[in-house]
Amino acid sequence: QVQLVETGGGLVQAGGSLRLFCAASGRTFSNHVLAWFRQAPGKERELLTAIKRSGSETYYADSVKGRFTISRDNAKNMVYLQMNSLKPEDTAVYYCAARSVYYSDYGKIRYDYAYWGQGTQVTVSS
Repeated sequence: QVQLVETGGGLVQAGGSLRLFCAASGRTFSNHVLAWFRQAPGKERELLTAIKRSGSETYYADSVKGRFTISRDNAKNMVYLQMNSLKPEDTAVYYCAARSVYYSDYGKIRYDYAYWGQGTQVTVSS
């Protein structure tokens, strides 16, 4: 089992950058596929990016490819989301998520992930 806490959200102007942090507790961190999702008001929670256990393989949704970068540090139990060239449409609550240790591949929908943080608000002004 793993507990997740996101930090780093805030208000930024369009074109700016933010880095989100997700700190995990638990001894199984390195065994979890991790991901970042976001949810805007009135919209479904969407997968942005995911990273496999070793950090060597990543997945990005088309909406963030080339702008966002996911990384992880298994020694520190941390996962990061570097967000560049932010747009007003990136405004949402951002969530860190982890799959059960029994799964080694990415999950593409929210129900593929067993563990969630509380979310952090990102607001991009135009």
